[in-house]
Amino acid sequence: MKVLLTGCKGQLGLELIRQFSEFNGKYVYIETDVHNLDITNQEMVSELVSREKPDVIINCAAYTNVDGCETDELNAYKVNAVGPRNLSVAANAIGSKIVQISTDYVFDGTGDEPKREYDSLNPQSVYGKSKAFAEAMVRETNPRHFIIRTAWLYGEGNNFVRTMLKLSKEKDELKVVSDQFGSPTSAKDLADCIIKLINTESYGIYHGTCEGSCSWNEFAKKIFEIKGIDIKVSEITTEELNRPAKRPKYSVLDNFMLKMIGLNDFRNWEDSLKDYLKGEV
Repeated sequence: MKVLLTGCKGQLGLELIRQFSEFNGKYVYIETDVHNLDITNQEMVSELVSREKPDVIINCAAYTNVDGCETDELNAYKVNAVGPRNLSVAANAIGSKIVQISTDYVFDGTGDEPKREYDSLNPQSVYGKSKAFAEAMVRETNPRHFIIRTAWLYGEGNNFVRTMLKLSKEKDELKVVSDQFGSPTSAKDLADCIIKLINTESYGIYHGTCEGSCSWNEFAKKIFEIKGIDIKVSEITTEELNRPAKRPKYSVLDNFMLKMIGLNDFRNWEDSLKDYLKGEV
């Protein structure tokens, strides 16, 4: 299978490459990132896709600076919505599949029940709105689509886990938000899910997060507990943090569709975190 991968230098892109390489040649993957492919340039995307003819395009590229999106709306929509549309159209033109990575931010974060794939969207930030628009663009332009919403992702690169470990070496006490809840998700688990999905024709929208949930505060405490780090983690509210973009307070996702097709192999978030932290100093 030939795969065109965008955002290859991000956490998910790096993990996909690592896992693809373990299949001894089953997957031929083309690595692209902003340095060699501008997904907002429709002509460039079309030319590359028509020349390489991948069986599937996995779009891991995104404008993920949530607060930055609030003041850079045009670029947020160009990268997060126009880019996916360009990739989806190009894939459809040659009969290929498209994987679009989406986010919990497409929901408003209200309620206390895990969101399922069919629940109504109501994004509250520019980032969330641009990603919701991307979902619509992909659905409209390619019937062979996998839209996968994930959340609180960590892998190889800058992420919450590594930030906490770094700060623990610099401070005696950390203040971490205690009123936002979600499911910390390992890029390892998500990449495994994507690879299994692209070998099917079970097209549609999926939620892909590790099982269980916690607050950011509880997440931080679990990181330190696993690593045996003695540090005080106190609580702070979202309002006290005062960030430009509105964060969903309850963004736990239910992998309902994956369960229905028998492909929900996501581990409990604590088990995945323990596995990840084995390699973190």
